[in-house]
Amino acid sequence: METKIFKGDLAPAAELIRAGELVAVPTETVYGLAGNGLDAEAVEKIYEVKGRPSVKPLSLMVPGPEAIDVYCEDVPQAARTLAKKFWPGPLTIIMKAKKHIPSIVLAGGDTVGLRCPEHQMTLELLRLAQVPFAAPSANPSGAESPKTAQKVYEYFNGQIEGIIDGGPCGLGFESTIIDMSKIPYKILRQGALPAEDIEKALMEDLQVIGITGGSGSGKTTALKVLESMGALVLDCDSIYHSLLETSPELLEEIDSAFPGVVCEGVLQRKALGAIVFNAPEALKKLNSISHKYVDMEIERRLRSFAMEGGRFAAIDAIELFAGGQALRCTHTVAVLARREKRIERIMARDGISREYAAMRIDAQHPDSYFEKLCGHILRNDGDAEEFLKACMKLFKEILNNG
Repeated sequence: METKIFKGDLAPAAELIRAGELVAVPTETVYGLAGNGLDAEAVEKIYEVKGRPSVKPLSLMVPGPEAIDVYCEDVPQAARTLAKKFWPGPLTIIMKAKKHIPSIVLAGGDTVGLRCPEHQMTLELLRLAQVPFAAPSANPSGAESPKTAQKVYEYFNGQIEGIIDGGPCGLGFESTIIDMSKIPYKILRQGALPAEDIEKALMEDLQVIGITGGSGSGKTTALKVLESMGALVLDCDSIYHSLLETSPELLEEIDSAFPGVVCEGVLQRKALGAIVFNAPEALKKLNSISHKYVDMEIERRLRSFAMEGGRFAAIDAIELFAGGQALRCTHTVAVLARREKRIERIMARDGISREYAAMRIDAQHPDSYFEKLCGHILRNDGDAEEFLKACMKLFKEILNNG
């Protein structure tokens, strides 16, 4: 048998696939050895020709995200997000397989990887054949993955029916594989698509509620409600103080800007306070440094949370807008209360005098600042139970409306 090379009309190659034969196909990474993924006998040929161990499952090439619901069940929304963003492209997503996929494809398991290749000839072949392709790399097991049709021909001439010559593959190494069949999601193989890009895409799909308002307004109560609903709660002030203990880079930058305020790796807070609280420009410089490191840490935590299957988070910051965190938020909520109520709460909470509590409040933004900038307002002028109900009602509305 002479292996045919296809460069133009792909209809004959599609007929070969439908007839249970094997045809090598180009992708943006390497050439794949394709057969009808719903035909157990065709898939068995792939294992035989490659010398691939039968315990290793195969992924399926599909023409686009719409195929997810045809071949997979219990699909997480995060998988749809990645498919929409990165398909066609070098990403294989593993999900729970539907029952009609042959067991040989799954190697006895219950999951299947789907991949939509970024190559117009292979996408066209998928449309013509109207079946998914079981398509591992087109090389004998253990040999180098082929980047050209000629290399595939050298490997398999006389053993497969055809090769689609789509020119040399641009990336030259395999797709990245992510398992999304269970939580946390896990990258099983780092390939052409960087893990960081995947994490960022999932992070950007999170709903993030920004909570802001002055001291004593009731932000802590609102955040506890969100936490009870499954949100990851990120307190910017707490993160900053934690970084002062764990980030030598942050301390180094602060010491560079304000020489002498860091001694033996420990921030001398009184010394720093004496500098910045009496000089607006110095305080602005400190905030610029701290906001940068807090933002990086928030991104790290959001990315990690997204990979754990999280769907929404909350960021707590008095300076939600000045610090730039509002840019991460899909919704912003101001928690406000009457001045006298806030004074009473701060006195009870912190054990300070009325005069000192009033000074703290007067040093912060007025309610009009938050009312102007925030998309939602929560008033906390009544009793605790009434406020809890208001929080729950608003947050459910926000999350349900996406």
